[in-house]
Amino acid sequence: MGEVEFYIFDGELWCKSEDGKNQVVNESNTELIGSVLGQIMECYPAAYKALSKEYSRSSANVPYYQYLMVRRFCKCNFGKLDCTSSDIDTSGRYHFEKVDCPLRGECKHEGVICSPKFNSKLSEQELRVMKLVYKGVSKEEIAEQLYISPYTVKNHIKSVYLKLGIHEKSEFIQYANNNNLFN
Repeated sequence: MGEVEFYIFDGELWCKSEDGKNQVVNESNTELIGSVLGQIMECYPAAYKALSKEYSRSSANVPYYQYLMVRRFCKCNFGKLDCTSSDIDTSGRYHFEKVDCPLRGECKHEGVICSPKFNSKLSEQELRVMKLVYKGVSKEEIAEQLYISPYTVKNHIKSVYLKLGIHEKSEFIQYANNNNLFN
């Protein structure tokens, strides 16, 4: 798919591709919609579930239904045209933006569709341990804070590295930053 920048213009969702072309996103953009929807399903399952429920009345018209879900997700997370970084980079990573929304703070989908939680495939205990690793806390201090043995901390770290296909702390820090794991 390449790099993509989404933005809102006159109430419509637009995208700018890496070749510089700008176009309105609509239900005929099946490749783009399919790619974004697949990523939402895999990496943001709670957002996908909420979007499916929100637009369920349109589910009989599959292309339109999928378009509505992608449009909402993009409007909530990629609303500004900027030149700092693409919303979706060449590796398929999403770079969310803080979008101005009149419902900020009272929308039932905040933290679900808007600024969704990344599905890291890590257990809650692994996430607790890795959040402390991310903050630079030593293994002994992590064990003390979480009331677990240093050996258990070491096993959680080893398990996380194995699940994510990484080998060292710096790679985990990069993974956590790229996927907004703790933000």
